[in-house]
Amino acid sequence: MKTLILYSPLNQFEVFSLLGLNSNIIPINYLSVTNFGLYILFSIFTIIAIHYYGNNEFNLIPNKWSLSLEASFATLSNIVRGQIGSLNEMYLPFIYSIFWFVLIGNLISNIPYSYAVNASGISCLGFSFMIFIGVTILSLTIHKVKFFSYFVPGGTPIFLVPLLVIIELISYFARAISLGVRLFANLTAGHSLLNILSGFLYKLFTNGILFFIVTLIPFALFIALTGLEIAVSVIQAYVLILLICSYIKDAIYLH
Repeated sequence: MKTLILYSPLNQFEVFSLLGLNSNIIPINYLSVTNFGLYILFSIFTIIAIHYYGNNEFNLIPNKWSLSLEASFATLSNIVRGQIGSLNEMYLPFIYSIFWFVLIGNLISNIPYSYAVNASGISCLGFSFMIFIGVTILSLTIHKVKFFSYFVPGGTPIFLVPLLVIIELISYFARAISLGVRLFANLTAGHSLLNILSGFLYKLFTNGILFFIVTLIPFALFIALTGLEIAVSVIQAYVLILLICSYIKDAIYLH
């Protein structure tokens, strides 16, 4: 008698230990290398490899990787100039690094049986809080006490000030969550959908020749959805750096 075991589509986002070490020498009783940490390192090494291979310093004719990297750098530079201003290109390396880390992490997560780093709620929220705290410190450093005028729109009647301050505070602190939740929710929903559909298609493909032929039509739709998910991976990285540039702009100009 066969037993039907149902696995949750969210199992692909589970963090588990790959290598553990117990030690009495250091205060930490247990050290562990998880799939989460492994894929972060893999993403970083992939980014370094791409940029090393695309290095055009010693080549007379640039290769395709070099042209692609130059195009991405030019695009991000234009975004920083348009959003933050040409006088604030000092933030370009920060924006460039975040874009590539999120992009590579998103693309790697589309490989079957891989781990989705950016579909981890803890990772995305931690990343979001880091950006929020950094932008807040930046604004306080530039404007000092004037920073708090951000929560009182100009021309507000005095009797509406308490209410608007509360609304603006809620809206401002919501950034600490929304930035990470947007990335986490989109990737989790898309990957979960593909996981569920792939399970159904596998069952249909293995049910006989007739089901195999009929399933070719929904399988074509599945391939299209996979392509859409890859596009979403790129779009999410692009939208993320647009939002970060917008937050930095608000911190600098208090708009």
